[in-house]
Amino acid sequence: MKLKGTGSSAIKGLLLALLSICMCAGYAFGGHAVGKITHLSGPLLAKRSDGTTKVLTRDSAVEEGDTLVTEKRTYARIRFTDSSEVTLKPGTQFKVERFAFDEKNPKGDSAVMSLVKGGLRSVTGKIGKRGNQDAYEMKTPTATIGIRGTIYGATFCQGSECGTLPAGLYVDVVDGKIVVFNSAGTQLFTVGQFGFVPSSTTPPALLPHNPGAGFTPPPSMNSEGSPGQNHGGNSGPNQSVPTDCEVR
Repeated sequence: MKLKGTGSSAIKGLLLALLSICMCAGYAFGGHAVGKITHLSGPLLAKRSDGTTKVLTRDSAVEEGDTLVTEKRTYARIRFTDSSEVTLKPGTQFKVERFAFDEKNPKGDSAVMSLVKGGLRSVTGKIGKRGNQDAYEMKTPTATIGIRGTIYGATFCQGSECGTLPAGLYVDVVDGKIVVFNSAGTQLFTVGQFGFVPSSTTPPALLPHNPGAGFTPPPSMNSEGSPGQNHGGNSGPNQSVPTDCEVR
């Protein structure tokens, strides 16, 4: 079959059109999707492993290798393929380093993520509850968090980000247990306990009371809402951008 009027300019135009579709239609031919954005209250960026940056919206895919960046007023909730969920607070950088889940292959489970800065609340899914319980790791600059069937919070802050609190990693446990470890030691935290790790060379420590470093996601992050709704009530780019688009 021969296209009428086929020439170098026509072919170039066709290629440009196809490239535009690939870049701004959810990456139909993109990388390995491991979850999606279910709730969002403001601007959210994904820095991809190939060096590109995308503006994400509700229902956008989250890929292995993505670093998600929330703005000053943005809350975002991600649901992963193993049914786990992570809610990010404003001013957070969170990376999905490795994620592998196959319902039929528990031995292949792997979830390695990094909280670079900011805070999150995590509800764990099937990874870590079947097969190898150490298949799940949440890395931070001062320590790594492992789970034992858990809902927990983690906040890492530096300098003025901490307010009047000392800089470092703060953790709290809502359900289950977490194990926090680094080169200096290991500490188990259970329901209602709080912990602190100031540096990678200082062992995790149990705190006698709530230091006030954590956060409670707003009610909009816990409601299902309707398809296409931008949760949280904040105005921003996500209310007028129907799809993800690449930013170079």
